[in-house]
Amino acid sequence: MKAKELRIILTVDNLDEMIKFYRDALGLETSKEWHAATGNGIILEAGKASLELIDSGHVARIDEIEVGKRVAGSVRLAFNVGNDINTAGDVLSAAGARALAEVKQAPWSKVQRMQDPSGMQFTLFETSTLFEA
Repeated sequence: MKAKELRIILTVDNLDEMIKFYRDALGLETSKEWHAATGNGIILEAGKASLELIDSGHVARIDEIEVGKRVAGSVRLAFNVGNDINTAGDVLSAAGARALAEVKQAPWSKVQRMQDPSGMQFTLFETSTLFEA
C-alpha cells in the first residue's frame, strides 16, 4: 500500500474566520466546500505535503531556535512561503495571526513561528529541505 494524499483536518469553532485566514490571506485554493444541516467545511489545497515526525528532544531544539523557549503542542503546521517571509508574516498578522517570534535564521531556512486565529501554531519558512522531483 502507498498513501496518495496527506490531509490534515483542523476542527475549529471559528470556521469563517479560519477560511478567510488560510484561503484569503495565505492563498490556499479551494478544492471543495460544503454547507449542510449537519455541518460545514472546506478543503484547501496547499501544494506538496509531507509528514514530519520528530521526537520531543528535536521539538525542544526547534522551539529554542524559532521562539527561544518550549511552546509547541503535539501538532504544528509549516508553510513554505518562498523568498519573502517578512511580507508573508505581515500579511498573516494583518489577517489575525500572532507572531510568537521575529523572523530568525535556522540552520535549514529563515523561519518565523506564528499562531493562527484559532490558536494553532505554524512556522513560515523559505527553503524546503525536500527533494524536488
